[in-house]
Amino acid sequence: MNKKDIIICRCEDITLQQIHDFLDQGYTTFEDMKRLLRVGMGPCQANTCGHLVQREISRHLNIPIKDVPIHKVRPMITGVPLGKIAEDQEDEN
Repeated sequence: MNKKDIIICRCEDITLQQIHDFLDQGYTTFEDMKRLLRVGMGPCQANTCGHLVQREISRHLNIPIKDVPIHKVRPMITGVPLGKIAEDQEDEN
């Protein structure tokens, strides 16, 4: 199968070919890939593609997958306690 036809990150529609192109250019960390290709930044937050990207980095660098750092998780939304919203409402009155 052609690397251009293999989707690694379904959320951002990133192919295996794109991952390999960036690895060949010297971008060899998950954080590099995340910033340049947006892998792991979609709704699944790398729950689907994270291991696949790590595997490709591992193969490219010829190191064990356990030695490839995982991506940093940055939640898209932060919860706000209801008490803080109520306090803010009281301050406006």
